[in-house]
Amino acid sequence: MRKHNYDVIVVGAGHAGVEAALAAARMGARTLLFVIKYESIGRMSCNPSIGGPAKGHIAREIDALGGEMGRIADMTGIQFRMLNKKKGPAVWAPRCQNDRLQYSIEMCRAVEEQINLDVKESVVSEILTEKETVIGVNTNIDENYYAPKVILSCGTFLKGLIHIGNRSYAGGRSGEPASMELSGSLHKLGFRLGRFKTGTPPRIDLRTMDYRKLLEQPGDEPPQGFSYYRDLELKNKVSCYMTFTTTETHRLIRDNLSRSALYGGKIEGTGPRYCPSIEDKIVRFADKERHHIFIEPEGVRTYEGYVNGISTSLPPDVQKQIVASIPGLEEAKVIRYGYAIEYDFILPGQIDSSLETKKIKGLYLAGQINGTSGYEEAAAQGMVAGINAVLSLDKQPALTFPRSRSYLGVLIDDLVTKDSQEPYRMFTSRAEYRLSLRQDNADERMMPLGYKLGLVSEIRWQKYLRVQEILKRELEFLSSVNTSKGNGLTEPTRLINILRRPEIGYEDLMKYGYEIPGDVTPEIQDRITLEVKYAGYLKRQEEDVKKFEYFEDIPLPQNFDYLVITTIATEAREKLNRFKPASVGQAARISGVNYTDISALMIYLKKNRIMNEQD
Repeated sequence: MRKHNYDVIVVGAGHAGVEAALAAARMGARTLLFVIKYESIGRMSCNPSIGGPAKGHIAREIDALGGEMGRIADMTGIQFRMLNKKKGPAVWAPRCQNDRLQYSIEMCRAVEEQINLDVKESVVSEILTEKETVIGVNTNIDENYYAPKVILSCGTFLKGLIHIGNRSYAGGRSGEPASMELSGSLHKLGFRLGRFKTGTPPRIDLRTMDYRKLLEQPGDEPPQGFSYYRDLELKNKVSCYMTFTTTETHRLIRDNLSRSALYGGKIEGTGPRYCPSIEDKIVRFADKERHHIFIEPEGVRTYEGYVNGISTSLPPDVQKQIVASIPGLEEAKVIRYGYAIEYDFILPGQIDSSLETKKIKGLYLAGQINGTSGYEEAAAQGMVAGINAVLSLDKQPALTFPRSRSYLGVLIDDLVTKDSQEPYRMFTSRAEYRLSLRQDNADERMMPLGYKLGLVSEIRWQKYLRVQEILKRELEFLSSVNTSKGNGLTEPTRLINILRRPEIGYEDLMKYGYEIPGDVTPEIQDRITLEVKYAGYLKRQEEDVKKFEYFEDIPLPQNFDYLVITTIATEAREKLNRFKPASVGQAARISGVNYTDISALMIYLKKNRIMNEQD
């Protein structure tokens, strides 16, 4: 007799797991969330911050879709900045420093208060299946829990191994046990696993810094956060600080490379190229005389500071010397030592765009188990997995996100079409249509879908509709009203044409007789300004998107053997067979598949009248 029955089981309660569980429960599924330690729900394992280039875009998309990350980030933010303001609007990116402890507390509260959602502190050791279909999980104390949908969001816990110098011990992160048996279960099910690594820097006592030698970085005023239509009050409560490594720092690292787990041959996994350890930086960029170091407070009720820029696996004595070699940190006391961690992940070519595995029906993967890095990337995958698990329960088609319409879509499409050689991190440069995918219009792109799914409340939806009405009204007004001569004008000119001028801002229109209505907030003003000034670029980009989506709408059969098409290169056939792309457009983005291969593929499918067949 089966006990403990649920609709959806989520394994792991980090950023991916909580979003998956909340989405599933809010869509009506009876959901169970497993966590190794209850108090670690939603914990910020590394830097206590949300956002940044592309990551801030994803955080806003998660919020607009009905997720929790943006709301909790705004509630617990202690410093807010909009990055890249000197560049074009496509790369403007919100970022906030958070109170680490408070973020986890608020996320735990959101989980506890969610109806349809139970939480269980236990270690899942085995995936239970019947006839290549998931039926539940078994724990390390031999309890079975059953559900037709299981989402794995295990973070760095799968056979996690922590390294500091020549010392190594099992752990999912500092102070928490690893999940040692689940990897074996996945391997037995036939999944191909890889090994990645990442690292953290030491933390210091902020009271022991010499602030006179540091460059202060205050937050922006007024602060801008992530969550749409929540009416949350944002406050800058702390400053961050910047300093640099020195030639002495670099000498210490070079002299002790043999003592680093990263360079001593102890770590098997591949590390992130775009967030390297300080050992990596010194070796790879030997010509650089110094590297930026950012000191970031971990909260308002602690003196602990995160030393961003010196992630390391060097032994404690060397870490103390490195910290002391940095201007402003000469007398700084180390509270926690940095460490490296390596862990198992599943090669993401084994999932489809819904994040369901191709091998085991009903089993979904989200977060670092798919080879990604970053809180925002994990949370986005968690939402997608949770949504699709429930849609599948209801016998509805899977929800997939086109890369032309969201960063979330770019992320997932990259995962299912590219071989992960290193932990994947999102950048704005990965999006072909990033001017259309700005952080300020994520509500327009994602909120209608979130409302349709039942993830966006009626109150927020009505506020969204009101803003859309204001935007439409003001754009129509600016397009229809002429201003009189004067102020440098030789003839009557439409207000919208005046706003198109590079030197003109929204408030400058007041010089030409325009009165800004009280309901046109600074945020609405900024959005109208961007839409007007970049209208020509946006129109051309939308035309490109439509061409792109033409090939996205040509489906490919999922049971097809590409090896039979001899006019396609051998490497391309092997890649197509491995990834089983859902569309011609997706096939074209697979590494090793070129234009001539796609042309040959389309000719073959049309000739054999299987172009539009579905599995």
